Amino acid sequence: MSRADEARCLELVTADPTVRAVLDRAPALGLSDWWLTAGVLFQTVWNSLTGRPPGTGIRDADFFYFDPDTSWAAEDAVIRAGEELFADLPVPVEIRNEARVHLWYEQRFGVPAPPFRDCADAIDSFAAICCCYGIRVDHTGAVEVYAPHGYADLFGLVVRPNPRLAPRHVYEAKTARWQEQWPELTVEPWAESSG
Repeated sequence: MSRADEARCLELVTADPTVRAVLDRAPALGLSDWWLTAGVLFQTVWNSLTGRPPGTGIRDADFFYFDPDTSWAAEDAVIRAGEELFADLPVPVEIRNEARVHLWYEQRFGVPAPPFRDCADAIDSFAAICCCYGIRVDHTGAVEVYAPHGYADLFGLVVRPNPRLAPRHVYEAKTARWQEQWPELTVEPWAESSG
């Protein structure tokens, strides 16, 4: 994984006004382990690489944080603070405490999820390799990137399954929507050995 690829990714995603606004404002929430992640990042890169306007196809901005307090009340307080902080952005910022995911994942997706250890563990579990990105601002104000699989698929417009957690139907539903929006993508099929 090269520094040049990381710099290129950061340049593309931080040029997007929504991404920049979330990064600028998120420290006000006072969370220690937080990341802006998923579609708002990889789809921003896809839009740039395919010449589409910023924001094309982006439905929301996923904002992960990790708090051992798994009560709904604690998460709801952060969600409400975020709604106010990000109210003027063009897409909703979906705030989720990743320490709570195992409590609802099976009901929503049909397979159980083990408790995540931290936000990186949650990012590692996305349905496709190209989704596994996170960025945040550290305590010094520097932008930090989490890219466990590197950048080859991202810049190559390749979507391949990540068999770690998400079931086949989740991967296939997401990739069908993405391929409609970005027909330039190469979508690798789910292999039975994937999950």
